[in-house]
Amino acid sequence: MENLKRICLLIIILFLPGFVASQTILGEVVTDPGNEKYKNNTVVYIENVDARFELPEKNPVMNQKELKFIPKVLPVLVGSTVDFLNSDDVLHNVFSPDSCANKFNLGTWKKGEVRSVTYDKIECVSVLLCNVHPEMEAYVIVLQNPYFAITNEKGEFFIENVPPGNYKLSVWNEKLDAKSKQITVDETGEVIVNFQLKR
Repeated sequence: MENLKRICLLIIILFLPGFVASQTILGEVVTDPGNEKYKNNTVVYIENVDARFELPEKNPVMNQKELKFIPKVLPVLVGSTVDFLNSDDVLHNVFSPDSCANKFNLGTWKKGEVRSVTYDKIECVSVLLCNVHPEMEAYVIVLQNPYFAITNEKGEFFIENVPPGNYKLSVWNEKLDAKSKQITVDETGEVIVNFQLKR
């Protein structure tokens, strides 16, 4: 009886006005022996979706903590404003030589302070550096739509709430590369896609 109720509820939801079914794209990236450390922090994303998207209510945050940028890789929706936070007891700087945000240098600031940059160029990669600590490095990846994910240490990724359609699925990695794949997301079942990363 309980299962019947659930099925009826699902049928009602599916036929509600404006309801759009969505699915999950999942899979993993694999590498040649010796490059396993690059599985992590790979961005998997749909290149283009014919729609307009609202920016997140809260700005994405790039932290500076323990003399590192956290996260190492930050994918954002185009138009997003990224907040750069200093959580260390030492002074930090953030600058980028790339044109994703018209090449910027935010200067140097102390713990607890935040400075911000708006990224308005699609599919642009912005390397982040600190002129106080030259060993620090991170990346902001600017994307056209919110259907993206970052791989975990095992190389796994999950892109949720993807509407049905035909898409080009691509990857970005700091050191390695992989061919894009054409995929179809229908209204039933998950889509499993794996990538082989190579130099």
